[in-house]
Amino acid sequence: MNVITHIAVQHAIIRLLAAIAILASGPSQALADRFADQRRQMVEQQIRARGITDARVLAAMASVPRHLFVPPHLWDVAYRDTPLPIGHDQTISQPYIVALMSQSLAVQPGDRVLEIGTGSGYQAAVLAQMGLSVFSIEIVPQLGRQAKTSLQPLGYDGIHLKIGDGYQGWPEHAPFEAIIVTCAPTRVPEPLKAQLAEGGRMVIPVGKRHFQQLVLLTKKRGRIEQEKIVDVRFVPMVDERGRVY
Repeated sequence: MNVITHIAVQHAIIRLLAAIAILASGPSQALADRFADQRRQMVEQQIRARGITDARVLAAMASVPRHLFVPPHLWDVAYRDTPLPIGHDQTISQPYIVALMSQSLAVQPGDRVLEIGTGSGYQAAVLAQMGLSVFSIEIVPQLGRQAKTSLQPLGYDGIHLKIGDGYQGWPEHAPFEAIIVTCAPTRVPEPLKAQLAEGGRMVIPVGKRHFQQLVLLTKKRGRIEQEKIVDVRFVPMVDERGRVY
């Protein structure tokens, strides 16, 4: 086992033990950990104050323990208004962007959502907490396995995880009422458009590394309508060889 792998295993064990310790205190105390106040402040100061009004988004982000989805040495900064590294040149998005993308989907409980770019699993956990059926794809095998390790002890074992090329989507489970993409291709993948249900919405960052726009796509009568939400900066979408789409 090399040094990098050894460190990754140590981090996974620490996250797992922390999650078990929280759950062991009983369902009513599962999320009443020492970061609860920081989560509430995050929601009020970073999210609600910027115009996020969806009650289910606000409640989910006040509940999901974001610190358990970042490396242990970053726990004390997990609720700050910034993206954070999660290894393998990937990041967890800043809380406001997670909330903005989640609200922009305009989903209803029970809707099927495809997520491209599982990362550490935080966005998937937020969507599941909102009552959605989540199908999530991660191209980096180590991150996919790490996300599963983080999600299951917290009760999110109903999230469907897959390691693979997100550009191709997950046709076996299509169509989806919503699609959320957390990495940026240079153009919207055609397979994802095809897998979006009639009336469905897709939120996706599009563009090159230094010029990206978060856009909302809506399928109406079989046609895709697109509108800009905000300028953003995400990691690029890549294929299994690391080539940028």
